[in-house]
Amino acid sequence: MATPENRRAHWRANLRILAILLSIWALVSFGAAVFFADQLDRIRFGGFKLGFWMGHQGAMLVFVGLITFYVWYMNRLDRKYDVHED
Repeated sequence: MATPENRRAHWRANLRILAILLSIWALVSFGAAVFFADQLDRIRFGGFKLGFWMGHQGAMLVFVGLITFYVWYMNRLDRKYDVHED
């Protein structure tokens, strides 16, 4: 059974990783796909301009990667703070 201190520490760690992952999400979705699209278009990836690719397929792959990482990380964090479900 998790103590109140463990639950608070778990929640703080959860908020910290959420802030990091949301920052990466914002950087990829707005930065690579919108703000830096013209600069990225100078680079070709798979025959397409990188700005176009990041705005369509690349951003989705990054989002799936972020979700996968979050699930893996939270399972570790749950066990560390003894708040996991059996």
